[in-house]
Amino acid sequence: MEFEIVVGLEVHAQLLTESKAFAPVSIAFGGAPNAQVTPLCIGHPGTLPVLNENLVRYIVKMGLATNCQITRKSIFARKNYFYPDLPKGYQISQYENPICQHGYLDIELGDGSSKRIGITRIHMEEDAGKSIHDIDPVNSLIDLNRAGTPLIEIVSEPDIRSPEEAYAYLTQIRQIVRYLGVCDGNMEEGSLRCDANVSIRPVGQKEFGTRTEIKNLNSFRNVERAITYEVERQKQIILNGGEIHQSTLLWDPNRMETRPLRGKEEAHDYRYFPDPDLPPVIITDEFLEEIKQELPELPEARFKRFVSELQLSVKEARILTEDKDFAEYFEAVLKDSKNVKAASNLMITEVKRVLNEQNLSIEDFPIQTKYIAQLLELKNADKINSSALQTIFNAMLERKDDPETIARELNLMQVSDTSFLEPLVLKVIEENPDEAKRYREGKKGLIGFFVGQVMRQSAGKANPQMVTQMVQQKLES
Repeated sequence: MEFEIVVGLEVHAQLLTESKAFAPVSIAFGGAPNAQVTPLCIGHPGTLPVLNENLVRYIVKMGLATNCQITRKSIFARKNYFYPDLPKGYQISQYENPICQHGYLDIELGDGSSKRIGITRIHMEEDAGKSIHDIDPVNSLIDLNRAGTPLIEIVSEPDIRSPEEAYAYLTQIRQIVRYLGVCDGNMEEGSLRCDANVSIRPVGQKEFGTRTEIKNLNSFRNVERAITYEVERQKQIILNGGEIHQSTLLWDPNRMETRPLRGKEEAHDYRYFPDPDLPPVIITDEFLEEIKQELPELPEARFKRFVSELQLSVKEARILTEDKDFAEYFEAVLKDSKNVKAASNLMITEVKRVLNEQNLSIEDFPIQTKYIAQLLELKNADKINSSALQTIFNAMLERKDDPETIARELNLMQVSDTSFLEPLVLKVIEENPDEAKRYREGKKGLIGFFVGQVMRQSAGKANPQMVTQMVQQKLES
């Protein structure tokens, strides 16, 4: 029996606001446990939430960037459940009329094709605290610093048909939130988390199979691996005559398997009702227009521009636009150097290499964009060769001098002075009469031999283009 995979992803993005969703306290990562709390965060009676305006601003940005309809009047709801890291006994979220609905993303697949993934909704909510089970050998510990942190939840349609599509969709979601500056996309620190709803059905069947939900996947590879494992697990159960039971699962990255956590809840289990302490969120025309004006050029638009206007390959454009700051660094280089291809090669090979080796972001890269541009112009003007460019680039990582100063100090500038080159060319021709004769008889490939000899005589300083021209002139005159 052939099966079709059906996957929907729920992505939680922790927002880069300075304070919590409904309380004036910092959300900075890494604080001492339970130091970033207010009476509201720990559920004291009589405390009242006040909405953080940036929560609304950021979610509208995300909605516009994912082609969503923006709901002009939305309300908050209480999602009721008990857990030790949720002292209020409920989570402020949205249920009916979420602020962003009916959007989509077009993802690019490995074979170069694209696919549209629908987005059901994006809604606002607050995060719960954190339960810690691996410090105390007997007790679980609770840290409420995270309680109340503003989140947006991005819920896809069940349009994903493979682990690879899930990876591509999640990659693009992270790229967009980082371009917008609403989330750092760091899955390791929990600021981007993903739950996967997975089911299978016989090929050709319209009805969905029974789904399971895999919670809190904390890396792109784990999303792919967990879906792959769960699909195979469900296949084996069905082929052996069993039934899939709706349930919530955890992914064990050590054993590379899913395991049961609890039965799957439905919406009615949470007893959603409108939060009486928070007024409706009204999106005005003026506010919506203001947000539209704040939107940056999004990654897909920048990618298409790099291909069409800069004539870069699809692969080059993808690498250069993967990160917003990296793309902006590249464009800053192009303001001072019009050699697009050389700039692209240097960014993708050398700059990327340094960032990866030293675990740096482009914001921490030590070379100014104007110096990268000057280095490219030295090479373009044949004042340095490729080997010298590499040497100068490496020196620029340690020094703040401009590339020409470094090139002169290291004696790497190419010589284009004919009064210096001509005696060398004549000397090489005179010392190699047999090769000169063979060249004149038609062995034109020997030009490389003569140029190499002149370059050796000049200790690599000679401009090879000028040397080639001068050798040809002397041998053919």
